[in-house]
Amino acid sequence: MRILAFSDLHMARARAADIVAASAEADLVIGAGDFGNQRRGVDQAMAMLAGIDAPFVMVPGNNESLDELHNAAPEGAHVLHGTSVTIEDVTIFGIGGGIPPLPMCDWSWDFTEQAAEALLAGADGADIIITHSPPRGIADVVRGLGPVGSVAIGEAIARVQPALAVCGHIHDCWGQEGMVGATRVVNLGPTVNWFEV
Repeated sequence: MRILAFSDLHMARARAADIVAASAEADLVIGAGDFGNQRRGVDQAMAMLAGIDAPFVMVPGNNESLDELHNAAPEGAHVLHGTSVTIEDVTIFGIGGGIPPLPMCDWSWDFTEQAAEALLAGADGADIIITHSPPRGIADVVRGLGPVGSVAIGEAIARVQPALAVCGHIHDCWGQEGMVGATRVVNLGPTVNWFEV
């Protein structure tokens, strides 16, 4: 399966156009959250991505809630949060939101580590895990704050060992990656990223 994945679009029209154009070659498109800005513009972001015809799986970021993404998502898209979907024999689990909450964002859609741990209990058997937040220790360093990734996400990836785990959220670390056991973990950013699973 040829997968195109991105995160943190934040309503960037040129980036959206690149993603839509590339999606013609994809068997699956993954959006790892933050389509809008500070809980606004999700409808406009989805309109920018309207040309995607491949199966589209997404999670909310911290810049939109689950309900806000559900309401804006195109018909047929799969919005995941503590849930999974199977496409062409590939099982994809997703969880959105900022985990753990960042201290400087009172508008942010966030979860504690304990709440995330409960949601991540359903990840067993996944071939791909999509999270908005990175696991602790991989592509998670914010300038001036240090590492802000999620312990619960890291533990879930270590337990499940999917073929691939993708995330976003931490803009300073777009394009960075690492390993959790045998699992490749990539902080995507708003560019065209290709994977084979």
